[in-house]
Amino acid sequence: MTPPTLTLCRTCRDADPALPGQVAAALEAAGVQARLQQVDCMSGCKRPQTLAVRQSGKTAYLFGEITAADLPDILTFLRIYAGSPDGSIADARPLGRLRFKAIARIPAGMG
Repeated sequence: MTPPTLTLCRTCRDADPALPGQVAAALEAAGVQARLQQVDCMSGCKRPQTLAVRQSGKTAYLFGEITAADLPDILTFLRIYAGSPDGSIADARPLGRLRFKAIARIPAGMG
């Protein structure tokens, strides 16, 4: 299975230009396989800076108000996500503050 894709908004108001590099470094240091990309506007403007996590055949997630302080919780999320066959996370408590930053959970396509 292909690794998940993390997508960071780079045009959010007050977007931290250092955040993508910090995310990439954290992923590498933790040995977490993921693809990181940046895009212009993900329409999460009321909760900038937004982060989407998606993987083929799994539930996708959108988080808002992401900062470097969330990196440990993002890594925890990615480990739990990797272990879930469909991307569903039954207990969000291990995600720390990240669980309160969820904007949307998008089910995988039926097929």
